Amino acid sequence: MSPRPVSAPALTGRSVVNIKAHNLRAVLLTLLQGGPASRVHLARVTGLSTTTMTNLIGELVAQGIVFETNDEPVAETREGDERKRGSSCVRGRPATPVTIAPGARCAVGIHFGVDTLRAGMVDLLGNTSLCRVIRHPTDMPPAELLDQAVGLAEEVIASGDAGREAIVGVGVGASGLVDPQTGVNVLAPNLGWRDIPVRDAFYSKLNLPVLVDNNVRAMALAESMFGAGRGVNMLAFVYGRVGVGAGFVMGGQIYRGTKAGAGEIGHSTMIPAGGAPCRCGNSGCLETLVSEPEIVRQAFALAARAPDSILAAHLNALEGQPGSDGVKPNSHIEQVFAAAREGDRQARGLLEERAHYMGTALANLVNLINPDMIILGGLFAAGQDLLLPTIEETMRRRSFAGLGNSVALRVTAFGPDVGVVGAASLALDAFFYQQGVVS
Repeated sequence: MSPRPVSAPALTGRSVVNIKAHNLRAVLLTLLQGGPASRVHLARVTGLSTTTMTNLIGELVAQGIVFETNDEPVAETREGDERKRGSSCVRGRPATPVTIAPGARCAVGIHFGVDTLRAGMVDLLGNTSLCRVIRHPTDMPPAELLDQAVGLAEEVIASGDAGREAIVGVGVGASGLVDPQTGVNVLAPNLGWRDIPVRDAFYSKLNLPVLVDNNVRAMALAESMFGAGRGVNMLAFVYGRVGVGAGFVMGGQIYRGTKAGAGEIGHSTMIPAGGAPCRCGNSGCLETLVSEPEIVRQAFALAARAPDSILAAHLNALEGQPGSDGVKPNSHIEQVFAAAREGDRQARGLLEERAHYMGTALANLVNLINPDMIILGGLFAAGQDLLLPTIEETMRRRSFAGLGNSVALRVTAFGPDVGVVGAASLALDAFFYQQGVVS
């Protein structure tokens, strides 16, 4: 059964002076999601009057936020202009589309990985530039790592062509439990962080607005604003690497839960008794079954029992190989994928088993929140040819009453930059699209 069409959140405006910011947001998001459009079309979609729309677009054009395109004009019909004459009608004059100016504003995105730090500049359409990547020891003290991150952000800002006035803010994505109100990373077991004031560290040095959130929630927002999830009403993003997490966007808004803890799918219990211990303190968590370290651990055990196998040869030849991102040394998980692609039966069996676990977890997710779309990132995207078929089949088969059949399952198209785009999306959404004020 093919997935049903996804439903889009309503972007309606109101012609009231004191909610001008709301109207600007409606216009900008309509252009972001739908691309170039005429003033008449924008008025129709948002529910605003053509006079209000003309004024709003005039203001946005004056500030360089939108511009008239050279695309083929679209014939517009105003109410009362259309009069039927047999099979033809009289139409209004062609209208010139307007579109968002990508580089008019931008944001800095910072993504904290367990052993990798990424930074970049992202414009209003989600395009990345000036990306910087550095590796760091997993046990680096938080203060030292934050200093490196701030320095990386300063390097990105200094390297850009756009003036500092075009930067609306800085977005930071970090793993674990993050309080977006205070900008504090409350707990990140995989980083060994507890109560780290991330926002203060960036604001005190950069003097720009800073927004901090969980990194996978930020990735979900990136997909909702700029990626495969654009226009999707209920979106779930699931990312796996050292840990496994999920982010939810509902009606264009991040869903965080009461204590900003929503999305910890990696710590859902899959094996109630006898499961492996997890860093969170529990045992039998999903993370202990499908994370990169667990898959690699299982692969080494298989290779030890079959030293002449393709898998063993790949794992033994790892050192010095360039990674898929051209920066990080080739990882063990990439070698497991390579062995499976070359036909190693043990590697393929291992990945199929892990994919069954992941598919079961997604079926549980479908039963709980019934999303329109689920997007996978991290190792699930890197090994999609090996993992996705089993993940999808298991999810659809194990979901209640066929709910899984109506879910569109995708992988992120942002690749390793999804964390940077996600982090910057936090700032773009909060300080530009959400706020609506473009001064």
